[in-house]
Amino acid sequence: FCYMSGWASQIICLLLHLPRPSLEMAAPKPITRLISHVILDLDGTLLNTDCIVSQVLKPFIVKNGKKWDSKKAHKFVGKTPYEAAAVVLEDYGLPYSTEEFLSLINPMFSEQWGNIKALPGANRLIKHLKSSRVPAALASNSSRSNIESKISCQQGWKEYFSAIVGADEVESGKPSPDIFLEAAKRMNADPSNCLVIEDSVPGVTAGKAAGMHVIAVPSVPKRTDEFSSADEIINSLLDLRPEKWGLPPFNDWIEGTLPIDPWFIGGPVIKGFGRGSKVLGIPTANLAAENFSDILSDHTSGVYFGWAGLSKRGIYKMVMSIGWNPYFDNTEKTIEPWLLHGFDEDFYGEELRLVIVGYIRPEANFPSLESLIERIHEDGRIAENALDLPEYAKYKESPYLRNPLQEGAATGGNEAEQEFI
Repeated sequence: FCYMSGWASQIICLLLHLPRPSLEMAAPKPITRLISHVILDLDGTLLNTDCIVSQVLKPFIVKNGKKWDSKKAHKFVGKTPYEAAAVVLEDYGLPYSTEEFLSLINPMFSEQWGNIKALPGANRLIKHLKSSRVPAALASNSSRSNIESKISCQQGWKEYFSAIVGADEVESGKPSPDIFLEAAKRMNADPSNCLVIEDSVPGVTAGKAAGMHVIAVPSVPKRTDEFSSADEIINSLLDLRPEKWGLPPFNDWIEGTLPIDPWFIGGPVIKGFGRGSKVLGIPTANLAAENFSDILSDHTSGVYFGWAGLSKRGIYKMVMSIGWNPYFDNTEKTIEPWLLHGFDEDFYGEELRLVIVGYIRPEANFPSLESLIERIHEDGRIAENALDLPEYAKYKESPYLRNPLQEGAATGGNEAEQEFI
């Protein structure tokens, strides 16, 4: 078996002195005044709009005789619709004016707003701020009407925000500070007392120009170095610690783990490169990542845990990594679980089903191979103990772990087993 990609890639990089993909988490810079208000970006910070962008633009590009390049998608992040449209037209050499292109593409986007999913931790954060009576605003480079359309599909979101500001309501969009300053004005807040949470470089630049504190949650992987001006960099909203900024803390962590809405994937175990087994002696069961690309795009990289069902053997505790492998220059996330059990033989081709129920930590860099191995085993111990807690133990009885798959099939999703939830 091959060790999981997030961990395996770090091992290879340690051995070959290659740069590693994990986010270098930046500790918050000391604050001198209490944070009283929070201003949130929308696209890429709270909503997973990247998937919708690809679903709309890719067929349009192909229809116009061009080849879609997913690596160019990062150029759109944080830009106004007009700016993003100009980038697309230039990159692909399309025969439209910006206005013509927007008139063609905007209706396609509007049809998809209802399919946009909240990013991991978004609902948790919004509800926490509301229950803690921390005023929060939305400040986006989208137009006000687009913002309204998007959040109308997310239950309760519109009521949660004290102010909503779109790029068409101010003189200039991000990276100009206008949007954030207007949001602070509408909340009667001093900009220096505001905390901005952003996924894009233009957004971070705008927040700092507004004199605010800024947390970056980069939506494009392996580009953390571009966010050096942020006061803190985190992997995802799951890793946000409000108490670092003088705000009420979350109270839902349990013994070093965070309960999440469970999600379910399954498929036959495939052969990997064997690097994890050879270097660490900790084999994992690989699943074909291409079968789960849509599912994995909904979940942030990091270390998770849950239950694993093998069709011919039983049900076991497991910990797993979701991440990127720079050694092979992968453009897709991969997922590989470590079943916390000693097996005497390989089980390639055997059906494996997973119920992922909790989160431990983001991907991280390590100074040595030894420290990486130590942390992996610590993840295993955390998962082993946590899965005995009632919050997580109940999922061992999930019918999903026992129902057989058709030969060669793969399943996945948050709604794979509604009857159990």
